Parts: sequence; C-alpha cells; structure tokens
Amino acid sequence: MAFHEPATGNQYAVNCAPPPKRYAVIGNPIEHSRSPFIHEFFARQTGHALAYEKIKAPLDGFGMTVENFFANGGHGLNVTVPFKEEAFALARPNLTLRAQLAAAVNTLWMEKGSLHGCNTDGIGLLNDLLRLGHSPKAKEILLVGAGGAARGVAFPLLDAGCARLHIINRNPQRASALHQHLIEQMPALSPRLSWGSLSDAGGPWDIVINATSSSLGQTAPDLPGNLYKPGALAYDMVYGRKATPFMMQAAEHGAHTVADGLGMLVGQAAASFAIWHGVTPDPEAVLTALRHQLRAG
Repeated sequence: MAFHEPATGNQYAVNCAPPPKRYAVIGNPIEHSRSPFIHEFFARQTGHALAYEKIKAPLDGFGMTVENFFANGGHGLNVTVPFKEEAFALARPNLTLRAQLAAAVNTLWMEKGSLHGCNTDGIGLLNDLLRLGHSPKAKEILLVGAGGAARGVAFPLLDAGCARLHIINRNPQRASALHQHLIEQMPALSPRLSWGSLSDAGGPWDIVINATSSSLGQTAPDLPGNLYKPGALAYDMVYGRKATPFMMQAAEHGAHTVADGLGMLVGQAAASFAIWHGVTPDPEAVLTALRHQLRAG
C-alpha cells in the first residue's frame, strides 16, 4: 500500500493563497489602452499581486458597469474617455481636493463601503512636462478641449505658476463652463484665465496642449497656424506608435518640440497605483519598456 506525505504548511499556504485583487480601466473606446501593461509592470516592481483588465462600458451604462465591477469584488478603476465627468458625479460624496477642483475623476476605489474618487491626470501631465524640459512656470499655455481630460489638468497648470491659461473648445460654451468652474473654485485665478472657440486660439504660445480625443479618430483639431513661439512645445494627451495627427499638424505649424501623452499616462497611473497600494512605483522603467513595446508593434 502506498503512503503519501501530508501537505506541508508551505504547500497549504500556496494552495490557499487568496486570488489577486482585481483592477481595471474603463472607457469607450478602450481597445487601445496600455493601462494593463503599466499596472502589471508596477505590480512586479513593487511585489503586489493583481489582475488588471480593460472594460468597455456602454455609453449609456457607465454607472451600472461601475456598480457591477465593485459588487463582484473589484478593488479599483481607472477611468478614461468619455466617462471622467460621470465618475465625478458617482463619487461626489467622497472626492479628493484634486477631483473637486477638476470636477472630473480618473481613479475610483471603495473605502469602508463607499465609492471614492481622485484625479491624477494633473500630476501625470506636470511630471511629464518637467521630464521634457518644459516647466509650465511663467509660461503662456493654450489648452485645447474642455472635457474631462482638460478639467483634470487646468487647475494643476495654474497652480504650477503658468502666466496664462487660455481654454478653447469646438463648443465654446463648454470652454466657458470650465472657465467659470475654475473661477468659482479659485477667484484669484481670474487674471490668468481666459476662454474661447477654436478660432479664438490667439497666440503665440509657449505650450499648446491637445486635451481632446481627436487623435483617437485620426484627426487633428481645427486650429489656426501661428500658435507657436520659438522653442514651443506641442503636447498631445493621446499617444500611439507614431506621431499623432495633432503632433504632425503642430510640427507643420512651427512647433519646436512635439510629444505625445505616453509619459502622462504612465505618470497618472503611478499616482493611481500609489492611492490603491500605498507605494509609488518607478515610472521611468515602465515608460521605457512601453515605448519600446509601441515601436515594436
């Protein structure tokens, strides 16, 4: 008769290890997202076990999708276009100051049974501008777009000391609404803040930031020429394997430097990871790896 060794304590621990915590990025479209790669890389860096997926929510079903995710054991969500303002509304009772100022949320989590929200887009953008050698301090900046992405970065740019922030949008009423929100939150910002339509771009500017999703549709915003000062930066929050339509437009219009939003994506993800796990990962390592991955196709 054969006898078998009983399981050791270590074997028992392995067999009964809890499943990894579940996280996701939610948006529509979502197929292009590199967030799973980034957060899995951060998890390996910091020794955390997690499962991270992409969720494409129906345009009219964001709230229900979020509710189902957390009801089924989800721990945290990154939110991308076009749901950041809806996420703000869902988490309104439990918002960080950054989220309150932005009136948009890109990071959700449950705490003591309640949904909480933060906005880490501004941190990601500011850190990437510094990495590129274009500090916003004392700079005149044109912000193209007035949706959730623009809301996430407008106050951080002003708080970082930019000399002027001009917000323009295809629908100028949305630009006006963002302008009004910022003034209501911080009245002292008024002298440095203005708004208009795409045709009211003015200029020239030290930094032009495309916060619209136009590049996802392979188009550039309908912007006039002569927007760029000597040495100016054109920054697209969208990223890709090659230059975006906005980056190509900016180069043709005289921008000295063009950059996509991959560094911002990694930076905001690092800040979200820190909220969820209590440790800040190294963004440079994952940015290098992700850029290589994109170029390799």
